[in-house]
Amino acid sequence: MQRFIVRRLLQGLVTLFLVSIIVFILGRLTGDPVALLLSEFSTFEDQERLTRQLGLDKPLPEQYAIFVWNAVRGDLGRSIRGDHAPALELVLERLPATLQLASISASMSFLIGLPLGVLAALRRGSIVDTLARVLALMGQATPVFWLGIVAMYVFSVQFGVLPTSGYGTPKQFVLPVFSLGAFMVAAFLRLTRSGMLEALDSEYVKLARIKGLSETTVVWKHALRNSLIPVITYLGTVFGRMVTGTVVVETVFAWPGVGRLAYDAVMLRDFPVLQAVVLFMATAFLVINLVVDVLYAYIDPRIRYS
Repeated sequence: MQRFIVRRLLQGLVTLFLVSIIVFILGRLTGDPVALLLSEFSTFEDQERLTRQLGLDKPLPEQYAIFVWNAVRGDLGRSIRGDHAPALELVLERLPATLQLASISASMSFLIGLPLGVLAALRRGSIVDTLARVLALMGQATPVFWLGIVAMYVFSVQFGVLPTSGYGTPKQFVLPVFSLGAFMVAAFLRLTRSGMLEALDSEYVKLARIKGLSETTVVWKHALRNSLIPVITYLGTVFGRMVTGTVVVETVFAWPGVGRLAYDAVMLRDFPVLQAVVLFMATAFLVINLVVDVLYAYIDPRIRYS
């Protein structure tokens, strides 16, 4: 088991190293921040001074080495906009809003998709099963940004029952959670349905029925319990994707989270903040995946023995 964890850690470090290289290079390709910060009346001396302050006068390999050394110490640079706040501090300030949105969306998706998947498996071939599969197909095929815009138009513009943006009140959570969670409800539904169908046809479920156990015990204790392994695994990866993939939803609903911060950094060519956001998201996703891999190895011995 220790060897399995060490192998996953090494893979995560290699992935993070490659991500840092990509982020560093792409941050320099977004445009010249010096030209963006200076006015048209700036002199050549002003350009040189600002270039030295930002460290852009050094060769790229040296810039990358400084970037990595500072990142290891927790210094991801300072924003080149506004009050030049530390980039990592800006990310941590926006993180609670993103975590709230991701946690509520993942929880609601799990609580809705799991019972629907069980019901669809128990009513296999019925109208309930057909409707559940259609719902799953539509949920996974509908773009998140389009669903958010349509929901905003219907519930905010036409009926005026929900706000179009903002953060803090329960009503302001409804549309972002709905837009972000629709895809995940469909995914949980499909995973639960397929796992339940396989479990209901297994020998241990047939044995439980032969022993005279009630249908409720057979379904919810034996069949569901053994079909939850892929669902729980997916729940961990889903939460990681929600934390790192809320850029579209936060932009549509003006949600003050990390995703919106990344969008603003791209539009303003604030590459230190953009680097900090992407590295933080990549690290969070790798940590969540590592935890899921370890938990999955404990749940299923075949993973750690293979």
